[in-house]
Amino acid sequence: MDSIAQLRKNYTFGQLSESEVPQQPLLLFQLWFDQAVKAECPEPNSMTLATADKAGNPSARIVLLKGADENGFTFFTNYESQKGKDLAVRPQAAMLFHWHELERQVRIQGVVERVSPEESDQYFHSRPPASRIGAWASPQSAPIPNREFLKEAEKRFQAEFGDTPPRPAHWGGYRLRPTKIEFWQGRPSRLHDRIHYKLNSTHWGISRLAP
Repeated sequence: MDSIAQLRKNYTFGQLSESEVPQQPLLLFQLWFDQAVKAECPEPNSMTLATADKAGNPSARIVLLKGADENGFTFFTNYESQKGKDLAVRPQAAMLFHWHELERQVRIQGVVERVSPEESDQYFHSRPPASRIGAWASPQSAPIPNREFLKEAEKRFQAEFGDTPPRPAHWGGYRLRPTKIEFWQGRPSRLHDRIHYKLNSTHWGISRLAP
C-alpha cells in the first residue's frame, strides 16, 4: 500500500479559459458530455451522487444520468433507498462526473425534487422488461437474507406481471436543479483549470478557482 503515495499523473490534454466559456453552464456541460461520448469514455453518463441524512452524515454512490436540460439533471431510483430517504429530509445533493480519458471533472450542487409521475412512467416503460421487474423485486438498501431472496422475488413478480410490469409507486425520478457547477480541466504541475458557475437569482456568475 505504500506505493499509493508514489502514483503520479501529469495532465496535459487540454485547457479551459473563463474568457471562452458560454454564459450558460448547460451549454458547456452538453459540449463536454458529447465529447466524452465521442471519446468512448466508459459509461459517460455515470456519476457520483452524494446525499446526506438528517444528522448530516454523507453517503455517495454511482448512478446514471438520464437527462440534462435547462430544468436540471435527472436520475431515477427507488424512493425508499438510502438516497431516497436522504433526499426526503435533505433535498440537496451533489453530483460528480469524471471523464478520465479527457482529464475532466464536472461538479454540480443544487436542490432536488421529484419529477412528475408522468415523466417517471415514460422512462420506466422505456426500460427493458427485466429491469422493470427488478424494480419490483429489490427492496433497495434494505437488509435481505441472501441472494435467493432476490431470485424468488424476481420469479414472483415475473409471474404476476409478465413482460408488462407497471411502475411501482416507490420508484421514480429526481431532478437536481443546479445552483453551482464547476468545470475542472487537468493541467500540468497540478495547476489545473477550474471554472466555477454560481447562480445569482436569474443569471450565472463565472469565476476561476485556484486548483
